Amino acid sequence: MGVLTMSRWRHVLWLWAVVCAGAALAQAGPMAPADTVYTRARVVSVLQEPGSAGKLYVRLKLVPQWKLPFATQAFRVTDRALLDGIPEGAWVKFTARRVEGENTLTSIHVVEACKRFQPCD
Repeated sequence: MGVLTMSRWRHVLWLWAVVCAGAALAQAGPMAPADTVYTRARVVSVLQEPGSAGKLYVRLKLVPQWKLPFATQAFRVTDRALLDGIPEGAWVKFTARRVEGENTLTSIHVVEACKRFQPCD
């Protein structure tokens, strides 16, 4: 073998770092599940597709974060009881997940309104 050049040394050191990082992750074990993340929003409307068995949707105006403007998104509601006692215009915190290609509401509850220029939790 010949003399190792500077670029080959860098390559060897990079590979060694990757191997060490992999070993450290393997010893750490499986990652713990993430905490539930709630999103703040305001209820815009509740819609039901036409027909007796139509899907139920809630439109939520999300609170801007990370310098993004307000955005309104529709979420499918599989359990009508989730929306009991939540009027249009109410401030809410909710969780959702992707089910069968649709954003689906998993939990929702009414909270205090966010005050302008005040931090929201």
